[in-house]
Amino acid sequence: MLSLDGLVAICILYVVALFGIAFLAEKKATEGNARWLNSPFVYTLSLSIYTTAWTFYGAVGSAARSGLEFMTIYLGPTLVFIGWFWLLRKMVRIGRAQRITSIADMISSRYGKSGALAALVTVLAVIGTTPYVALQLQSVTLSFSVFADPGEFAALGTDTTAVWVAGGLALFTIIFGTRSLDVNERHPGLVSAIALEAIVKLAALLAVGVFVVWGVAEGPADILARIDESPISEWSSNGARWVGLTTLSAAAILCLPRMFQVLVVENANEGHLATASWAFPLYLLLMSLFVLPIAVVGLQVLPDGANPDLYVLTLPLAFDQDMLALLVFLGGFSSATSMVIVAALALSTMLSNHIIVPIWLWVTKGEDPMSGDMRRVALMARRLSIIGVLFLGLIYYRSSGGSVALASIGLIAFLGVAQVLPALLGGIFWRGATRAGAMSGIGAGFAIWAWVLLMPNAATSGLMQGMLESGPFGIEWLRPSTPLGIRGADPLLTAMVLSLGVNTFLFTFVSLITFPSPMERLQGAQFVNVFDHSAPTPGWQGGAAAADDLLIMAQRILGTGRAGRLFQQAAAAQGRAASLPDPNPDFLKMLERELAGSVGAATAHAMVYQITGGATVSVRDLLAVADETAQMMEYSSQLERQSSELTRTAARLREANQKLTELAEQKDTFLSQISHELRTPMTSIRAFSELLMQGEDLEEETRQKFSRIIHTESMRLTRLLDDLLDLSVLEHGRVTLNESPATLAEVLDKAEAATGVMESGGRIRIRRDREAEQIDLMTDGDRLAQVFINLISNAQKYCDAEEPELRIRVQRQPGRVDVEFSDNGSGIPERQQSLIFEKFTRLETTRDAQGAGLGLAISREIMQRLGGRLSYVPGQGGAAFRVRLPGRALRAA
Repeated sequence: MLSLDGLVAICILYVVALFGIAFLAEKKATEGNARWLNSPFVYTLSLSIYTTAWTFYGAVGSAARSGLEFMTIYLGPTLVFIGWFWLLRKMVRIGRAQRITSIADMISSRYGKSGALAALVTVLAVIGTTPYVALQLQSVTLSFSVFADPGEFAALGTDTTAVWVAGGLALFTIIFGTRSLDVNERHPGLVSAIALEAIVKLAALLAVGVFVVWGVAEGPADILARIDESPISEWSSNGARWVGLTTLSAAAILCLPRMFQVLVVENANEGHLATASWAFPLYLLLMSLFVLPIAVVGLQVLPDGANPDLYVLTLPLAFDQDMLALLVFLGGFSSATSMVIVAALALSTMLSNHIIVPIWLWVTKGEDPMSGDMRRVALMARRLSIIGVLFLGLIYYRSSGGSVALASIGLIAFLGVAQVLPALLGGIFWRGATRAGAMSGIGAGFAIWAWVLLMPNAATSGLMQGMLESGPFGIEWLRPSTPLGIRGADPLLTAMVLSLGVNTFLFTFVSLITFPSPMERLQGAQFVNVFDHSAPTPGWQGGAAAADDLLIMAQRILGTGRAGRLFQQAAAAQGRAASLPDPNPDFLKMLERELAGSVGAATAHAMVYQITGGATVSVRDLLAVADETAQMMEYSSQLERQSSELTRTAARLREANQKLTELAEQKDTFLSQISHELRTPMTSIRAFSELLMQGEDLEEETRQKFSRIIHTESMRLTRLLDDLLDLSVLEHGRVTLNESPATLAEVLDKAEAATGVMESGGRIRIRRDREAEQIDLMTDGDRLAQVFINLISNAQKYCDAEEPELRIRVQRQPGRVDVEFSDNGSGIPERQQSLIFEKFTRLETTRDAQGAGLGLAISREIMQRLGGRLSYVPGQGGAAFRVRLPGRALRAA
């Protein structure tokens, strides 16, 4: 036996080691050199807080008393992680999208960010977890009493031990759980310490198991024989209890505040769930691997009356394996401390965000909402909450009567926190769930659980004990032992069926007869379809909120530096030179989301509401979720029509966006090409000019050659600049038209001659009907010829037929003349037909062609100035353009 002082010294050294690891992890995380902290295995190990001292010690005791029933505690979480992986992934995604800080925050956010609902869930979580905290303190004091010298421990007392343990855990949690106000910054130091404790308790349990199987027994065969000879072999399963306990443990993995903290809040990467989906069940399997052998050997070796819950510790001591017993002691100590630390952290966050800070806001509502140091208030609230949670655990531990009353407290706590399960699952998968339904279900289920199961366990004497035995006012059918006259053999199953049954019924019924508020509908759509909506839509309208008031409030909560950077970035994004942004709805949404990481979504909503003076949901936001609420009561037909209009609008917006994207790409290509087109002739002109200037001995023939090159390149440059100037002049309406008599045939002849197609060896053959072209015009013949030249040149350059041919057809209509130019090539792709007249457009099939690509844009502007129109005619086989001359251009014969 170690002396009490020696055992305390070992515990202190162990805690110091945890402190050191936590400090190192936080330092590395701050420096950005701790990739291992974001490992999926560290995340998986942090989930091990599910296996508390109740599991570490109590699983063996449960096996000794109830056979294989202990397996249900491991089976439930295993089924969730393997079979319900999609549910865990959805919860994590919602947590990240909504900046959720706790399970109370998630439920309140889903139901319209209700502060009252968050407070209700917080109270339930505190009351439901308090017995569990008491159980951990009890397990530590029991392990002290077994391992330390009995005389010394008796002098110290169990209560004093529990107080010292609670104080140490409170200190550790405060240091590493409240260093940063923003919960979504996570706690790398805390997580690293929990991961280490997970390894310690697993190693301790496996070491005892190996010692029992191969040190005490003679191997697996001997263990199997001992099991057959023990009372455990006579155990017969109770199907209802087996299913009930499995369901309860599955619910606990989702609803326990400490599990939600590590599963959702501390999750740094959604992909880590993929590893945890098999690694965590494997961890649970290893934790349960030697439970049955330890229980069987303990029953056979240890004296009658020995506490089965302590077989893990007393077996090594019985065989003088002090070092192994010390490892087991540290494993049990790790199981208890890791659970209490995370539970206290999670509960303190809930108490601070949903009870203390809202009360502080209510008390100071008549004052300036930015007055006071809000950051200090929030941090102090969390620290006091941690102390308060552990103090409540101490009180429950002392009032519950010790280890006898605590034997089944783990399952009682499971059922208490499971009362939020209907509202949690309903909110994630059912858009019609309402806040009224959630509050009715949780409130009724909580009351039934507390009366039927919690109070009989906590009250051992006095007036309350008498009322529990006879029922309130002597009404026997209200006694906890016979609720509603039901005389169940298993109080836990009776309480489970009654509380969760009534809870689910009221939640569903009240949700069906009530209608969700606009905020609930918005949040419901965000939760149910979280993979389609990556960010929350709070629906703020800024109103008359002053940016400086919002900045002061943000500084109180986020700190001066962080708040200043946040506001400066928002102002820059709005294009404002000042350091304060315009408090528009988008900015208020972003600000509320940032504040939610520090004080919770419901409280952040209330604080911004208090400054802005109101929060409403815009019509646009309602329409955004109209199709998701289309079947809600009398609004269904109206919302369906709005949804159809939005769909058509969205399709047009997508089409316009695609066109703008292509135009942007064409503009970049145009600028690149223009720079090339300008640079090439300029380079030639400069090079040959320098040769002429420096070459005094050049022959006359060489001088003439260089001069011709300079002249040619100058003309090329002039044509390009003329095109650009033409386009600018036409677009700004500064063009002067010189109208004069002409015939259509003459204009076409002029254009054909200018393109050179009539010369021998012309690339394309032109088919015309000169008789139909004898039409007298009164127009600017030069400008019209410029249009025709462009269309003929394009056909000449881009028609990809083996024997290119261009057909020019003239059709005289009443009051107008249409001239169609159609070639026999492959034409223009359909998706680019709407872009060909844009001034920055170069088609994909013409990338290697010369020219600036401005011809069609200039031609369209010319026709508009002439009162006509230039258009593309699809469905003609090749590329086809129609030039429409207006009636005023026709000259009477």
